[in-house]
Amino acid sequence: MPDRHRIRIETAATERSPPELAVVHHEAPSDDWLVFCHGLRSDKSGSYERRCRRAVAAGYNAVRFDCRGCGNSDGEFVESTLEARLTDLRRVVDYFDPDSYALFGSSFGGKVAFHAGAADDRVEAIATRAPVTTNETFDEYRATVEREGEVAFDTGERLDRRFFDHLDRYPFGDVASTLSVPVAIFHGGDDGVVDPADSFDAARRLETDVLLERFAGEGHRFSRDGEERLLERLFGWLEWTDDRS
Repeated sequence: MPDRHRIRIETAATERSPPELAVVHHEAPSDDWLVFCHGLRSDKSGSYERRCRRAVAAGYNAVRFDCRGCGNSDGEFVESTLEARLTDLRRVVDYFDPDSYALFGSSFGGKVAFHAGAADDRVEAIATRAPVTTNETFDEYRATVEREGEVAFDTGERLDRRFFDHLDRYPFGDVASTLSVPVAIFHGGDDGVVDPADSFDAARRLETDVLLERFAGEGHRFSRDGEERLLERLFGWLEWTDDRS
């Protein structure tokens, strides 16, 4: 059975008790680690559980977690900015303390993975699905915040100025010029949320080995068949990165 953990974010600036993250570790008898980063309004459940089981079968210790304000973690969603998510990821990794690890990030989690990988020498590979690589992806939300002060979703989640203040501190150009580990980008050809053209542009800008695959007929959320094909390609690619190192 996977091990469940609660990891405290001591660095969080709040008058309340420090929030705790809900974290699940799928253990494998190896020194290989794969950490998953979920999307903006997603969490560690569903497809991430299947991905972690597949990772263990491939010999990886797999970790999935809810960023603060998401899923079963403490905190408010409005506080779950890019900087907060980078802090959450760093705290989770430091808790398990692997010598090295690979990252998988989906959608906004792809942006988290890119910027985390550029800042942590322990990261040995980065895989993404429909990654956010341009801040213009959120222009509609930005316009709403500028006009109304916040974006309020029907689930009660909110975004305010803090989200964009933090987002603007992390342009993709910083990643493109510094990232040196292999990168894989998988993107649905019919994605109506994150433009597939952004991934092609990101692949051209990155100055490292890049695998880019367009999944014809898949949207922002992959079908079950598309997900299975993605996992086959992902772990085949990770095996190549292991052989390469």
